[in-house]
Amino acid sequence: LNITDAQAEYARDVAKMLQKQGIRVQLDLRNEKITYKIREHSLQKPPFILVVGDKEMAAGAVAVRARGNVDLGVMSQQAFLEKVLADIAH
Repeated sequence: LNITDAQAEYARDVAKMLQKQGIRVQLDLRNEKITYKIREHSLQKPPFILVVGDKEMAAGAVAVRARGNVDLGVMSQQAFLEKVLADIAH
């Protein structure tokens, strides 16, 4: 989920990186309030929701929320990828 249109391209890049690793991704670039998008996607109960804003884009990172709206904080793309792959392996 991107916060504004300014992060749309970065969000696409993160999605492509995850897809190349065989991870299913649903990208939501709609021009809606971020709280609305988070709530809407939380109801679908995905394992993770990634939010990218200016800070995350500048750091090459993602803000991660796990199922149940648990905030895992900001982590690098590589750290998130390693977490997902480890979760899949278990």
